[in-house]
Amino acid sequence: MAVEMVGGGGAAAGGGGGTLSELYQNSKRLVLKCREGVARLERFESSSSSLPSSSLDSSPELANAVKQDINQIRSLCTEMDLLWRSISNKPQRDLWKRKVEQVGEEADSLKDSLEKYLQRHQRRMQEAKERAELLGRANGETSHVLRIYDDEAQAMEKVKSSSRMLEDAYATGVAILSKYSEQRDHLKRAQRKALDVLNRLGLSNSVLRLIERRNRVDKWIKYGGMIATIIFVIMFWRWTR
Repeated sequence: MAVEMVGGGGAAAGGGGGTLSELYQNSKRLVLKCREGVARLERFESSSSSLPSSSLDSSPELANAVKQDINQIRSLCTEMDLLWRSISNKPQRDLWKRKVEQVGEEADSLKDSLEKYLQRHQRRMQEAKERAELLGRANGETSHVLRIYDDEAQAMEKVKSSSRMLEDAYATGVAILSKYSEQRDHLKRAQRKALDVLNRLGLSNSVLRLIERRNRVDKWIKYGGMIATIIFVIMFWRWTR
């Protein structure tokens, strides 16, 4: 079911552009891409002894790309979380809430898998470096291996550093979104109170108009009674004379 405009059973585009449906499809594509990337990294890990050095050199770049895609998924989840909250239709709102939560859980699972791979990879590099240093080989092959592992260690450290920065930015975005949600709830409550006051004022005005009409009727009845009494007294006075 297409979701296009807020208040009509859907949600409009947020800061990142696109409808809720488009953001969801983009996030699902990124989830599939990340799964493939993690699977490739695990294949590199299981057959690292038979892989050429070029494959070892490419693993940090692949891990960094997967990490960026995961953070992009989490960013899309933040945008979708803001959009599904604006859907007025409760069944559709609940449906989109479950979908967004599912994407977020998949992103967390991929993040855990990637972090476990990075930890294992870092440990293997450290062990290989220690073995090479213990063997004390000074030939060109050993130097090349050490250089590769040093470069990978630096690349992995950069990946972890960028991951921490992106997680901090994600946490800040979630906090801002929560504040927006609280402010919207406060505005809704204030709007309801204002409508209640206006309704009471409208009822009070109706009662006042009714009282004014009743006073005018009572006034005419009073004047009419006075005139009728005077006429009756005059007629009775003349009749008695």
